[in-house]
Amino acid sequence: MLRVRKSVGWTLAAATAVTLVTAVGPPASAARPGPDRTITWHPCEKDATADCGTLSVPVDWDRPTGERFDLALARRTATDPAARVGSLVFGPGGPGDSGVDRVLTGMNRFSDDLRRRFDIVSLDPRGTGRSHPVVCATELLAAQPQVIADQAEFDAALAGNARLRADCRARTGPLYDHVDTASAARDLDAVRAALGERRLTFHGSSYGTLLGLQYAELIPHRVRAMVLEAAVDHSLDTRSFLDTQAATVQDSFDEFVAWCADDARCVLHGRDLRAIWAGLRVRAERGDLTDPDRPEARLTPFLLSRLAQKALYGPDWPGLAVDIKTMEPTRAATTATPGAPAETVSPYPFAVFCQDWALPVRDHREYAAHLDRLARIAPDLRYPQAVFAVATCLGTPAPVANPQHRLRVRTDVPLLVAGTRHDPASGFNWATSVARQLGRHGVLLTYQGWGHGSYTTSPCVAGAVDRYLVDVAPPARGLRCPAVDPLA
Repeated sequence: MLRVRKSVGWTLAAATAVTLVTAVGPPASAARPGPDRTITWHPCEKDATADCGTLSVPVDWDRPTGERFDLALARRTATDPAARVGSLVFGPGGPGDSGVDRVLTGMNRFSDDLRRRFDIVSLDPRGTGRSHPVVCATELLAAQPQVIADQAEFDAALAGNARLRADCRARTGPLYDHVDTASAARDLDAVRAALGERRLTFHGSSYGTLLGLQYAELIPHRVRAMVLEAAVDHSLDTRSFLDTQAATVQDSFDEFVAWCADDARCVLHGRDLRAIWAGLRVRAERGDLTDPDRPEARLTPFLLSRLAQKALYGPDWPGLAVDIKTMEPTRAATTATPGAPAETVSPYPFAVFCQDWALPVRDHREYAAHLDRLARIAPDLRYPQAVFAVATCLGTPAPVANPQHRLRVRTDVPLLVAGTRHDPASGFNWATSVARQLGRHGVLLTYQGWGHGSYTTSPCVAGAVDRYLVDVAPPARGLRCPAVDPLA
């Protein structure tokens, strides 16, 4: 089985790699000054077989004649123009995944039939990738807390987050305060219009489902078809957000443990996997556990949990078992001696999240109560990604730009919610909640297997999604697709 390893860095909840940059893109005020409702396509620099372009949109949609910036897009035209249905817009996850890169290098994400019938279009949402990214001092980003130990650290986190917000705003410009997904949904409608589509055909994945859902709320009469794969539930308060993520990641770890107990291909088959894992967590708490791929990098308890969560995305059960076996022998952690680099800045796509979610925590006492409860819900993986999200958004001024609420969608066609029974990130509990909120305006398609997402995993899901997107024919309510062996 081909195994792709991803190192565990500090941008944990966003699940994106940090790229150091020494220059910031042009400020929003440097964009074309007047309204421009067209996209000028040209061959992409990295791959001339794809088209790249930009669309000028307002920084603040409440001030449409004010400052503007360029939204980056990419497209591959339908391979069978005679059978072309229209444009299919893909909403990338993250926040921070690049839709432009998806079109350039990840077209295997789409079936041959979709590529034949649709122009595949995607974008880097505002504040990310090539669309005027939020940038901040790398030093401040690196100082963000993973898990907060006491009130002194809680106060330091509040102060550090305030410094980070001020730094990001100064370096990014006016767009920093307008990177919420509700604003991105207005961008999406501008893209639809610029593509010449009367109605939007959309497939969102993970955090990209929030973009689709907010579009459906704002402009329901413009929705032709919308797939929401690994849906995000944007109705949750702090406690519910933490608890639902803890439950889903523990469920995925339980599935991994069950596989290892039953399958001799697991290198820890026949051993007490939970006891071994608990021993690794103790060593991480002592500070003498290192990353199996980077012996110079110390794993904290949070990073240890994150390592497992990333392996469960595929899932890569054999690889996770190998990692655990590699870490099992005691070895001293080493720390590389840092140099004195010049000041650098890094993209910070997670700024989007803190404008989409209000996750207040009063003090460390309340924070510690959350952690204690998570340890009961997820005794093996006690630190889901939500823990970092809460910490990094502490102190965000209220009200946030795009706060949580129950869905109010009234579309002509039901939206298709594709949920995976054992998804470690966007849990099945979120998919069922979103489907309930949509009511008759949504249809839930269940994949009975594992991993984050299902379209590229399950032929059954892919077939149902393709039929829906091409013919606007949703599957029967209650359809369940059987699990596919992830090791096949």
